[in-house]
Amino acid sequence: MTVLWFTGLSGAGKTTISTLILQHLHAAGTPAALLDGDALRRGLNSDLGFSDADRTENVRRVGEVARLMTDAGLVVLVALISPFRSDRDRARALFHPGQFIEIHVDAPLEVAEARDPKGLYRQARQGQVRQFTGIASAYESPLNAEICIDTVACTAHEAAEQVLLFLEAPATVLHAGPTNGAV
Repeated sequence: MTVLWFTGLSGAGKTTISTLILQHLHAAGTPAALLDGDALRRGLNSDLGFSDADRTENVRRVGEVARLMTDAGLVVLVALISPFRSDRDRARALFHPGQFIEIHVDAPLEVAEARDPKGLYRQARQGQVRQFTGIASAYESPLNAEICIDTVACTAHEAAEQVLLFLEAPATVLHAGPTNGAV
């Protein structure tokens, strides 16, 4: 199966868009699951902080779980800031070519900060949240994402439709069978 890896700043719309796609896939009878960064940080990755090394480990773990889930026959949607290109590239290497679809959910910092649904940017500006991506820690935008979504120019529903149209394109293959497991 396929992994749809949504990356972008906090507040860009990763979870909202991936949830809409998940609902569509379920309605169509496609076995799919969502790995959301916030939920993973409360459970599987609750032992990790926000240092560069911990962020790298967070992405590594999520990539491994996504690989296991695709091997089990699921389409996996990952909504994770995953700020470093090298970490996303390592996650991509776990899958066959074409099986990992990187989706850059793009919103300028000022837009993401204005949305700030959890108050995290405000807390980061006040020094209450350290190493916050976009404020005190870098976010490296993808250079060659399969899909780029400008969430200023479109609604979450339009963005989800853009991804679904990509998946329906003849060149897109929802891979079956085990992944290569290469690191």
